[in-house]
Amino acid sequence: MLYDIFIDPFVQMYDMPDFFLQVLWEGFVAGILYALIALGFVLIFKASGVFNFAQGIMVVFAGLTLVGLHENGVPAYLALILTIGVMAVLAYGVERIVMRPLVNQPEIILLMATIGLTYFLVGFGEFVFGGEPKQMITEELGLPTGSTAFEIGERGLIILQHIDIAAAVIAVVMVIALAIFFNKTRIGRALRAVADDHQAALSVGISLNQIWAIVWFAAGLVALATGIMWGARSDVSFALEIVAFKALPVLILGGFTSIPGAIVGGLIIGFGEKIGELYWGGLVGGGVESWLAYIIALIFLLFRPQGLFGERIIERI
Repeated sequence: MLYDIFIDPFVQMYDMPDFFLQVLWEGFVAGILYALIALGFVLIFKASGVFNFAQGIMVVFAGLTLVGLHENGVPAYLALILTIGVMAVLAYGVERIVMRPLVNQPEIILLMATIGLTYFLVGFGEFVFGGEPKQMITEELGLPTGSTAFEIGERGLIILQHIDIAAAVIAVVMVIALAIFFNKTRIGRALRAVADDHQAALSVGISLNQIWAIVWFAAGLVALATGIMWGARSDVSFALEIVAFKALPVLILGGFTSIPGAIVGGLIIGFGEKIGELYWGGLVGGGVESWLAYIIALIFLLFRPQGLFGERIIERI
């Protein structure tokens, strides 16, 4: 039994290196996409200090809006532009209707507000687009299809899906762009100031309403990119909201305010769940990919609750 659990997987990795590399590639793509989802949460948390429960449904809503517009005769690229506009309107509405009346309220109030926003978007999305899964307009948007096979050794073969390569490249570009935005721009510095103290930020002339509108719009763009990438790999449905909550273990690992932490946390979860499912899933009856991320997060909460890149917060009581 001990051999099956700890030794046999490494023997398989040595005997079938192509299979192991294929697993690593799948884990890398999943990890990068998890990191992209986590970035939406990081954006909102940096600006308001609250976990945005609605980020998952924003991913679904953005994807459904894009596909729904195209199904009603709107050309793909025009539908993409209109969807960006819809996310801008959503950001403005959230700032005006939800966030502005709650300035300086306790964080739990803001969290409950995002939960309410989640159920509103679920109901509104089902009313407008229906509850059936929809096919992402991959080819119409110019995203690549097909795959490329690479030979490893004499009999080994690794297959890379073109959409996975595109997803990884787009996610990496967005991560780098957001990191530069936060660290090198005036708005990015203002975002960090707002996250530290709403009242202090207001006292030095930072427009809290403007910052919140910008950050919710940025989170909406991240949600749109995530919805396109995940939808292209499977389909666009409300089940994507469950996938989006894989970002929670990613945030726990990397830290709720860290963009590099989101990347590292996403890769740890992506690699971990793919390797765990394929090499140890049979020993526990399968389904490792659905719960391993949360076990890893629980371990981190016990020993390093601030995450790998988070700051330890010490409050005087």
